[in-house]
Amino acid sequence: MDILWAGGVNNPMDSIEQISYLLFLRLLTEKDETLASLDKKYSRIFAGKWSRFAWGNFVTLTGDHLFNAIRDAIESFHELPGMSDTGRTLFSRATLKIYERPTLRAVVQAIHEMDLAPHESHDLKGDMYEYLLSKLSASGTNGQFRTPRHIIDLMVALVDPQPGQRICDPACGTAGFLISAFAHIRRQHTRPADLRRGIVDGSLLKPAQWKFLEEQAFTGFDNDANMVKIAILNLYLHQLEIARIEHFNPLTTGLGGAYPGQRFDCILANPPFSGKVQDESILADLNYKLNTRATELLFLKWVIDHLAPGGRAGVIVPNGVLFGSTNAATALREMLLTECDLQAVLSLPSGVFKPYAGVATAALIFQKRTCPLTPTLSPKGEREKQTRARTNSLSPLRGEGQGDGCATQSVWFYDLTADGFSLDDKRTPIEANDIPDVLAKWPSREEGPNSYRVPIDKIKENDWSLAAGRYKPVTAVAVDHDHPGDILADILKLEAEIIRRGNALVHSLSPKGEREKQTRARTNSLSPPRGEGQGEGSNIKSLRAKK
Repeated sequence: MDILWAGGVNNPMDSIEQISYLLFLRLLTEKDETLASLDKKYSRIFAGKWSRFAWGNFVTLTGDHLFNAIRDAIESFHELPGMSDTGRTLFSRATLKIYERPTLRAVVQAIHEMDLAPHESHDLKGDMYEYLLSKLSASGTNGQFRTPRHIIDLMVALVDPQPGQRICDPACGTAGFLISAFAHIRRQHTRPADLRRGIVDGSLLKPAQWKFLEEQAFTGFDNDANMVKIAILNLYLHQLEIARIEHFNPLTTGLGGAYPGQRFDCILANPPFSGKVQDESILADLNYKLNTRATELLFLKWVIDHLAPGGRAGVIVPNGVLFGSTNAATALREMLLTECDLQAVLSLPSGVFKPYAGVATAALIFQKRTCPLTPTLSPKGEREKQTRARTNSLSPLRGEGQGDGCATQSVWFYDLTADGFSLDDKRTPIEANDIPDVLAKWPSREEGPNSYRVPIDKIKENDWSLAAGRYKPVTAVAVDHDHPGDILADILKLEAEIIRRGNALVHSLSPKGEREKQTRARTNSLSPPRGEGQGEGSNIKSLRAKK
């Protein structure tokens, strides 16, 4: 990054993009050579006229020869035979932006010298790219696209994606949620002995499960072409070479067929908020009964619509969604609580997205309802239903992180005040961290100083508001005071002492008292000093002796 900055590539997004192109060139060449060595029938990608674009040809070039060769490769790669759809997307309208020839050679040499081989079953390529993306975040440029990794991991742990599920992020950015979900599944299917050694390999996954994970499990959308390219390479470096990443806006573009089209078993997202979409661009079915242009509301509605029955979701929203008084916000909260089982509202620290945003946010964890709407009941049946609802709202839920697939009965609120980092712009590590407590309390929705459960009836009475402060229990602490008589006696004693000292001061300042004080002072000054330990009798004896 520093080399590129010194060489005139000052935009962090451009730096990441250019590094992505060059990394892909090297990795694809090494993969092509490996497959050719393992299978004599393998048709090489870099053959014929395309052989000149193999990575090894660039390492020895300098000056204009290097610039022209890499520019031709980057601009032609989308036509490369055998290139995957994700590879074609990565090099769509690609161009070389490193114009200084010495800088380009320095970058090529740096990438060529990188150790990208696995070490102790741990692939370092993904870690290296994550480090580069952290620099993008720290720069404050386009940082809104990057959610802190520990917050991503927390939400993934609460949603708990499983093998065989289709997982989607409709605003994927750098694909952090998708990569964390992949790591979570592998971790849950790794032998405990390997985990203790720091190895996460998913060795307990079956071949069919691996094939599904690599080819069908992950889908991401983003309306920024540069972020799509970064997401593609990030997934590629994390062993997800053919994950489905597409460049389009899901709020304005359908997935094909009648709305909502494809549905997903798991949706994880931190969609953009505080933005507006043009009315005529929004999908009509998406905006049905909402009539809003707010992106934060439209994305949450999209998630609800595209969850498969029983599907689970974790979505970050600004706090305004929790208590907004507009018709759209209120209607969306009612839909969330009645069409889904809203299991948790986690209030995040207001500085969690600093240094580039200080807005207060919350994470919603919910499950799409599977049971049908309950028919109208008789008064007696309605009373029995309410009794069951109250009982269910106070009892632990079944299974870790899982509900019963019906509408919300109660919501677990957690006020996460510390996330292990300072809440200023520096975001330095600190000891205070509520995340382990969240994970410990989550299976049974345990109540504590920062957590409490609220029945759905109470939320409905408050216009479907999910503002945490409205329901937070107020704990009265008993204070042991002294008896009023004892307190009054102490006050009178203090007053008596004040009066005594005040009277003495007044007497010393009165004219008579002042004259007496001065007379005593003159008398003392005229009398001869007495020897130490001598009285008046000893002075008389001294005078007689002199006579």
